[in-house]
Amino acid sequence: MRIWSLHPRYLDRQGLVACWREALLAQAVLAGRTKGYLAHPQLERFRAASDPLETLGAYLAVIADEAEVRGYRFDRTRILRPVILAPDPSPTVTTGQLRHEWKHLDAKLAARSPDVRALWSDVTAPEPHPLFLVTDGPVASWERAVDDG
Repeated sequence: MRIWSLHPRYLDRQGLVACWREALLAQAVLAGRTKGYLAHPQLERFRAASDPLETLGAYLAVIADEAEVRGYRFDRTRILRPVILAPDPSPTVTTGQLRHEWKHLDAKLAARSPDVRALWSDVTAPEPHPLFLVTDGPVASWERAVDDG
């Protein structure tokens, strides 16, 4: 499961669709609708929110917005708690986590979407998904392949 902390504009078509599907899976886990992935580490930041489903709903809405900009239609009725504004307080993402994800995405784009990779070649500090507030810090503790970011 990869629930990107990066702004979804950076994702290629495959990444955007996968992010949508994986965030819907995360929503099912948080809603108690599935038995798998219950202990998935990427869910920690949503579980820590005062209303995890609302927070994930805000996350999904941004993914659906990006899909719409590209001419895709993601089924927004699948969002259990559709919200427009980010919850207060917003979850955080560290600068180290963003750098880590940027490297991970760059490798994926190099392999499957070099044209999309070229679009973002001069980005040195990628923007986060609008849900997240950026704080200084290392790669998140829940990240599997931890490096120094």
